[in-house]
Amino acid sequence: MGNADLERKVLDSVPTGLLIGGRWRPSSSGATVKVEDPSTGAVLAEVADAAPEDGLAALTAAHEAQADFAALAPRERSDILRRAFEAMLARQEELALLMTLEMGKPLAEARGEVAYAAEFFRWFAEEAVRIDGGFATAPAGGSRFLVMKQPVGPCVFITPWNFPLAMGTRKIGPALAAGCTVVIKPAPQTPLSMLALGRILLDAGLPAGVLNIVTATDAGGVMEPVIRDGRARKLSFTGSTGVGKILLEQCADKVLRTSMELGGNASFLVFEDADLDKAVEGAMLAKMRNMGEACTAANRLYVQRSVADEFAAKLGERMGALKVGRGTEDGVQVGPLIDRKGLDKVVDLVGDAVAHGARITVGGERVDGPGYFYPPTVITDVPQSSRLNHEEIFGPVAPISVFDTEEEALTAANATEFGLVNYVFTENLNRALRVAEKLECGMVGLNTGLVSNPAAPFGGTKESGLGREGGTVGIDEFLELKYVAIGGLQ
Repeated sequence: MGNADLERKVLDSVPTGLLIGGRWRPSSSGATVKVEDPSTGAVLAEVADAAPEDGLAALTAAHEAQADFAALAPRERSDILRRAFEAMLARQEELALLMTLEMGKPLAEARGEVAYAAEFFRWFAEEAVRIDGGFATAPAGGSRFLVMKQPVGPCVFITPWNFPLAMGTRKIGPALAAGCTVVIKPAPQTPLSMLALGRILLDAGLPAGVLNIVTATDAGGVMEPVIRDGRARKLSFTGSTGVGKILLEQCADKVLRTSMELGGNASFLVFEDADLDKAVEGAMLAKMRNMGEACTAANRLYVQRSVADEFAAKLGERMGALKVGRGTEDGVQVGPLIDRKGLDKVVDLVGDAVAHGARITVGGERVDGPGYFYPPTVITDVPQSSRLNHEEIFGPVAPISVFDTEEEALTAANATEFGLVNYVFTENLNRALRVAEKLECGMVGLNTGLVSNPAAPFGGTKESGLGREGGTVGIDEFLELKYVAIGGLQ
């Protein structure tokens, strides 16, 4: 089978309707939205474009399924997640190709995301049977305290386009493990991966109405009525801080519990005692994963002056050697950006840095031809006033600035309203721990450029969000504590 035939086969296997109450159906308005291949601009498929009444229908289905699903034995919920985990790995190649087609990342990265996304189902399959509570005697005696954990109820999820499978499983996994039903709206740029996941979960035995998928271009018009309805009890959102603030205001209306994984502006600190080869390898991971389109991407690289030139030269050599192209092609390491808007932003940020005196050493020129390609780029002498130091780049651009002292590095790293992740490279243990403690963020990559792991709590501080996803605490976001006072005991 040729590549084009294989791509068509994979695309044709994906449902294109809304999943509501266990049934695939068109939008009530009949509208559809085109899904574009960012490497060519060609239309891959058309999926249902939900209207507000479709969102409310999905919420009704989730609400009606909630009581029965909450009563399902933890082992049964665990087994559903385990079967879905196994199915995702069995279909890894198909899911990876689908993701590459709609999002653009190279196949090797897409395969990695499928495995990473599946791991959330395995992790929370194991957590589903470990939900516990507590029992204690009152300090003064005469009564007992019973503490139980129960599912919060129907959940609303809004996920981004950059990790179209993993950002879904990271939310769906703990929700199902806890006994919560779900309404999820994937990004309109990348709905196909989520629709394929919905079919996998249904095939794994998930009861009708427990997972409902609403694809929509009018996110506000469709999801705000769902949020304000009162039957949903939790919202989890991954996306920009600006949108997150709007959603928090909407959630206040019915006092919904919220989890927010918002914007980032990660610093990458390289001290003079660092292993530079290790630091360059870490920078490649932290900067170039997903073409830099990640909230955890290294956004600001600060290098101690004595090793700055050597680090920049080594990084430039690695970045300049990367092959750019369609993610399905052999040897490609850098795919396209998601759309024209994303590409234009990267071009503007680089232009602003150059206007402020920064110097491009590698890349820096828009790629000619179809698709939204931008080459891996290294920029040195980036002033603190540059927009590159204050806005998420979301592209394959590594801006390097120098520092002289540890205090200067910490001041620069913390000079942002965001607090998701920072990276530190040093071989000095005392410095490593000292700097990690003083960085204002939810996560630190110490001598590593990769922090994401289903078994670890992912999340930020300041305007980077609320709550944590993953780890042993991830399921707690979907559980309510109920305290029962037991009197009359001596």
